[in-house]
Amino acid sequence: MSSLINVLNYSLPLLYGITVWAYAKAFFRNSISAKRLKKVFLLAALAAHLVYLLARTIEFSHPPITTVFEILTILAFTIAFSYRLIEHFSKVRNTGFFVLILSFFFQLTSTMFIQDLTEVNPVLRSNLLGFHVTSALLGYSAFGISAVYGFLHIMLYRQIKSNRFGVIYENLPNLEKLESMATVAVFCGFLLLTIAIVIGVFWLPRAFEDYSLLDPKLIGTFAIWLMYGVGLIAKRTAGWQGRKIMILSILGFTISILSLTVVNVYFSGFHNFF
Repeated sequence: MSSLINVLNYSLPLLYGITVWAYAKAFFRNSISAKRLKKVFLLAALAAHLVYLLARTIEFSHPPITTVFEILTILAFTIAFSYRLIEHFSKVRNTGFFVLILSFFFQLTSTMFIQDLTEVNPVLRSNLLGFHVTSALLGYSAFGISAVYGFLHIMLYRQIKSNRFGVIYENLPNLEKLESMATVAVFCGFLLLTIAIVIGVFWLPRAFEDYSLLDPKLIGTFAIWLMYGVGLIAKRTAGWQGRKIMILSILGFTISILSLTVVNVYFSGFHNFF
């Protein structure tokens, strides 16, 4: 099992890299062969990644959520999986390069630094923890996708404003579609993060006797939740749209990544399980 885990660990960045290359070639070069193969590459990467996550869970008797680098590999998977669903249901297939490059870099970082942990805190056996982490990471994945669409919206707006109608203008959805997709992603991420927070409220007192509501990780998560919540309310009541919502998407995801990495490693107490 360990040899399979090692092979998959080093293969995943390559698989995601090939997938990103195919989506890039389809977008920027309008390659017919790349358009045919990009979905196949993505499905292959997702299948291999799922086997890898299951193999790690079985081999080390805990889900891969104990370190930042384990969380990054799950985040890479959930972003790619979420994008595949968006691509299927929205029928918009031209934005994969910009989204999946996040999965590539997250997985590459994870592959370089991930470690095998056989002894972990018993709290990792909790089913509530599994639901909590899954909801949170799916929420962060949605925020990541919204940030990508926010970036694309701003880039496309600038090209239109400067009368430069190149490959970006020709291949991206229109501004209204990008804003709609970003807003839906923000709403889904907010809903999933809300579920994670509610589960955490019930789970924390059972798991830790000395937990603190002033833990930097909790404060950071609540701040992210509040930021997106205020943005959604402002969009509905104050007419926020366009650039404001796009900047919110980008800024919110940046803070989310800092919360998952820097805050989790250097400042949080009970969220470290190893």
